[in-house]
Amino acid sequence: MNAHHKPGLIGAMLSKAVSAVGAAAAKASLIMTLMLSEALAATCFASPQQAYASLLAQEAAQLHARTQTVVNINRAGEGELVSLHGIGSSKAQAIILYREMFGGFQTVDDLARVKGIGQKTVEKNRVRISVQDE
Repeated sequence: MNAHHKPGLIGAMLSKAVSAVGAAAAKASLIMTLMLSEALAATCFASPQQAYASLLAQEAAQLHARTQTVVNINRAGEGELVSLHGIGSSKAQAIILYREMFGGFQTVDDLARVKGIGQKTVEKNRVRISVQDE
């Protein structure tokens, strides 16, 4: 095979590979389109009032889940910690940093040792905080 034939051979191989990738991408795109249209169809409502009522119910369910979930402060990530009353992103990061520096919390009251978190915050969240898996 001389040098003039190599580009043609490489080009043909490349074209075949691109076709295979294109077919896979098209298949994935079709699946995603079908899933999306199915999801959109599931959210259609007969009236704006029904749609609004559904949104209110979803919001209430999410709020209830956030306020009822017990958070293990020895294992929780930032996302879980910010669900606690009075704990924002910076305080959640402070809790994680405290754990990394001093180890896990022995009691729920130990949370007040974290800078920026007082006993009032601990009391507001007491029923939702644990230091061990339940």
